[in-house]
Amino acid sequence: MNLKAAIVGCGKIAEAHAEVINNTPEAVLVATCDREILMARQLAERYGAKNYYNDLSLMLSEAEPDVVHITTPPQSHYEIARTCLEAGCHVIVEKPFTINTYEAEKLIALAISRKLKITSGTDEQFSPVALEMRKLVNDGWLGGKPVHMDVYYCYDLGDERYARVFIKDKSHWLWNLPGQLIQNIIPHAIIKVAEFLEGTQISVIARGFTSDFVKKMGETHLRDELRAILIDEKQTTAYLTFSTQVRPPVRQFMILGPKNGLLVDQDHQALIKIPGQTYKSYLEKTWPLYQLSRQYRKNLVKNIELFLRKQFQMKRGLYNLVQLFYKSIETDTPPPIPYDQIILSSRIMDSIISQIYPNSEGRSEDIQ
Repeated sequence: MNLKAAIVGCGKIAEAHAEVINNTPEAVLVATCDREILMARQLAERYGAKNYYNDLSLMLSEAEPDVVHITTPPQSHYEIARTCLEAGCHVIVEKPFTINTYEAEKLIALAISRKLKITSGTDEQFSPVALEMRKLVNDGWLGGKPVHMDVYYCYDLGDERYARVFIKDKSHWLWNLPGQLIQNIIPHAIIKVAEFLEGTQISVIARGFTSDFVKKMGETHLRDELRAILIDEKQTTAYLTFSTQVRPPVRQFMILGPKNGLLVDQDHQALIKIPGQTYKSYLEKTWPLYQLSRQYRKNLVKNIELFLRKQFQMKRGLYNLVQLFYKSIETDTPPPIPYDQIILSSRIMDSIISQIYPNSEGRSEDIQ
């Protein structure tokens, strides 16, 4: 029996969710919902949903979805997700999951009490290269627990004309987020390191500042640059870099262990093994480079093969996440993103925000 799926919030990201649902044999899109009824109607018509609404309660009572995808602005995530859970629906919430840890913990506790599933839309965790990376780590490639991680997560504001329109539009929901631009973008980066950090007490040192590019447009409050250091109870460390000015605007994750390391290139969908072995004499200057060149060629061939098999979609990670989430519903197994990782990510985010707003002076803060 197919799961009945609904989407609340019919903006740009909802298109990706609707397409994934329609390409999932286990589900059928039965309803869309948006405060602007025209938005709900257009999405429903494009993706074959029979019903569309501008009233959430009415949609839940009439369409009776099994699972609801929430793709509204983050400030509304908590209330909408709570309403859906209380109506007996499983829930997928786009990132950021909630605006703070308190809301995240309340939603997860409610889901557990109702014996329902809930997850975060941090879909890059389930891209082909991320899944392959996780398998190598679980198989022992690192030679032990991670020693250090490095995340580069950049966002291109575009040319000055585009950026100026965004910066001057103070009515945009992003301005009302506690962490503004950074909070909206970096959940993908934080969950990457949260997966491998241990314990509940994480030391976070964060520094946020406004780039000269943004200052030239007269904006001095928006933090569009972030540098952070995280240290867990086992002394595993992680560096996090968010930038709107780095070129190219890379999205990379490096994880280093006591024996070997791995590099995940999200933009190019490439996974590179970094052997810890060193060589004597001039061999050190040649053989490792040859090994790296072979890996990049293999990644190229793999991506071409995925493209030819029509499995190289831009949102392949979302497709994998949704598939795994639906499977957890059908088999009553844990959801693909463990709840402790969602909560830890929220705590790290709260700590970063508390340090970069209202001032940009970095300080150390422990997450209890």
